[in-house]
Amino acid sequence: MDFKDQIKQLGDRVLKLKDQIHTEEATKNAFIMPFLQALGYDVFNPLEVVPEFVSDIGLKKGEKIDYAIFKDGRPTILVECKHWGQNLSIHDGQLLRYFHVSKAKFGLLTNGIIYRLYSDLVAPNKMDEKPFLEFNISEIKDNQIDELKKFHKSVFDAESIVNTASELKYMNELKQLIQQELVSPSPDFVKHFTKQVYPSNISAKVLEQFTNLTKKSVQQHISDLITERLKTALTKEDEAAKEQEAIQAALAKEEANKVVTTPEELEAFLIIKTILRQNVKSTRISYRDAQSYFAILLDDNNRKTICRLYLSGNKKFFATLDDQKKEVKHEISSLDDIFNHSEILLKIVIGYDKAKETV
Repeated sequence: MDFKDQIKQLGDRVLKLKDQIHTEEATKNAFIMPFLQALGYDVFNPLEVVPEFVSDIGLKKGEKIDYAIFKDGRPTILVECKHWGQNLSIHDGQLLRYFHVSKAKFGLLTNGIIYRLYSDLVAPNKMDEKPFLEFNISEIKDNQIDELKKFHKSVFDAESIVNTASELKYMNELKQLIQQELVSPSPDFVKHFTKQVYPSNISAKVLEQFTNLTKKSVQQHISDLITERLKTALTKEDEAAKEQEAIQAALAKEEANKVVTTPEELEAFLIIKTILRQNVKSTRISYRDAQSYFAILLDDNNRKTICRLYLSGNKKFFATLDDQKKEVKHEISSLDDIFNHSEILLKIVIGYDKAKETV
């Protein structure tokens, strides 16, 4: 199972079990330890994952953080855990204090559902107020999994992560600001666009008018983008379907070109038509030639196979289909032997017509 599947599976596990998890300790055991294991760390190796890691804070001695992940004998990630039902925003200060006195480069605050990863991108040795990566493991996106994978033990490189974390942090903050402006445009945001389309001074009344217009324009633009994406996706699906149909048609044509209907097969077809004419019109009897056999059909319908003939080998066979659509073969020495199976041929045709009447 690859990393992406492991994380998705853990997200499903969280949704199923969270209502049965009543304590912080249970949250650690059920959700957070499996998460650390998914990142490739041995949670039972005290040289790699240290539980209750002691971190002295000022005059406070013996302060402990839930886990510290070590690499090359040094702490690299501090992990502070809370019960899954707790709001993490009221606990980030605690992790900040631990981080300040530690040599760890990253801090992880989690309740087993929400995960927040911090570093010291703004000021060295001081944990940032905002995480550079935050996700809900039960709703995690593929791009977030890609970022999380950088913390896997097999590829972990602190310097490399820090180099990309700054960009990720500011992108996340910009996305939040953009989302906020799209939902509720600020005066500055509205003025920026109003100045470019409105020729006069922007009074309070004009600003109010353009606030509504800006909001509607944004919503319409997003709607248009979604519609265009859907059209593009449907067009691609149609093109793929047509391409597949063309391939199937070409294969069928190629297969048909390989099939040669022999005089012997045509003679056998006439014999079977003669046998069946006493019960059905001869126009209802048709054949389809394949590479391996020659099929006689009722109403030119593959589901109404009357019999199959194998005439190209050293031995010749007359075959019918049983109730499970399995072939029942009978060896024949000549085409005249087909007359010996007249009764079964008539019975098959009558059976098809009775089934049609029932429907």
